[in-house]
Amino acid sequence: MKKLLLAISKGRILEEALEILSASGIECLESPFTSRKLIFQTNYKNLEIIIVRASDVPIYIESGKVDFGIVGKDTLFESNLNNHIRIADLNIAACRLVVAGKSGVTLQNNMKVATKYPTITKKFFQSKGLPCSVLKLYGSIELAAVLGLSDVVVDLVESGQTLKQNGLVEIELIDKITSMLIVNKTSYKLNRKEITKLLEKMKLD
Repeated sequence: MKKLLLAISKGRILEEALEILSASGIECLESPFTSRKLIFQTNYKNLEIIIVRASDVPIYIESGKVDFGIVGKDTLFESNLNNHIRIADLNIAACRLVVAGKSGVTLQNNMKVATKYPTITKKFFQSKGLPCSVLKLYGSIELAAVLGLSDVVVDLVESGQTLKQNGLVEIELIDKITSMLIVNKTSYKLNRKEITKLLEKMKLD
């Protein structure tokens, strides 16, 4: 019988996803937080879990090497990959994707926007009829607006405290973000029985 592989992105999503699995009686046999292993066995005989970077989850699912993934909507929207079915919104790791900047800044033509989400950012500004130039950064996105490297930033916000402490404010909400369970389309067809059984156990059928 084929073992199903579930990819979960690191960080807060991993913590909350493991809580959902635990509530369904599914536990890793070793802690993903202390072990350096890449693949984790579970007490559910047909399921193994791999822990990867958020941006890699859709790629593994797209390839068909991994059956399931738990990943934020922001990552799905940014990846533009579509060889998957979105099974359920797990409503975990909730946050907001926003445009932020210094107080008094308003959206206008030809703004310089710093973000780790260039695809989402371009689509959002295009939908407003506002051409912009996007500067892709990989960390401390807020710093770009603080130092004037960009006019505004597009980033995930949870409580808003990081923005506030750096003298920035939310200008506009792009989307509310939660994490979803997705499954590879081919795997869903070939392993429908086992997948359905697992979803029933997780109360997601």
